[in-house]
Amino acid sequence: MSVPAPNRESVRFRDRHEAGLALAGQLREYSGRDDVVILGLPRGGIPVASAVAHALHAPLDVLVVRKLGVPGHAELAMGAIASGGVRVLNDEVVAWYRPSAAAVDAVARAEEVELERRERAYRGVRPPAPIEGRVVVLVDDGLATGSTMRAAVLAVRRLKPSRVVVAAPVGAPETCRALREIADDVVCALMPEALTAVGLWYDIFDQTTDEEVRALLAASSADADVGRGV
Repeated sequence: MSVPAPNRESVRFRDRHEAGLALAGQLREYSGRDDVVILGLPRGGIPVASAVAHALHAPLDVLVVRKLGVPGHAELAMGAIASGGVRVLNDEVVAWYRPSAAAVDAVARAEEVELERRERAYRGVRPPAPIEGRVVVLVDDGLATGSTMRAAVLAVRRLKPSRVVVAAPVGAPETCRALREIADDVVCALMPEALTAVGLWYDIFDQTTDEEVRALLAASSADADVGRGV
């Protein structure tokens, strides 16, 4: 079942699942291929990625990325870190707030603890999906500043994929354009000129829990086993 992207009059998705189905409709060229893997960015990107993976008949895995908040303004991203020791800073935000190198390092160390916890919690003993030589579709529920997705792209590049595709149901136009500089393709279903908050483009935008992430990844793994006749 496919769901079209909402028209410009409604410009909203019901929830992350519907958003994922709409996004999958713009990724049809990757459907049914054995060289494609979908990587969701937790936590909110996993329900979107799950719907995309199911619609495209592709395996699903998780890529853990953590935002680095500006000291004293934690909600504002000055950068992000990702699995594999990747750290990306937003030069404009850093230049404006001027956090010290020590302050940046302190935030990064704290986020690394949570990143490692999530790696263990979400994947458990399952090995990461193979990336080398494959098309990787990186999925999040929205792209505002793009710091988190930029870290994700750089992390995946180290694993030598054949192609990196960034995909999100909604993204700021300037962010989607900037990500095209480092990704092979960027697919944003909606690109509103004024993206003040990703959640405004969803009717339901509840916090995704660790339990939901684990359940979606486990369900995808079970579907893959059935498909292989395991």
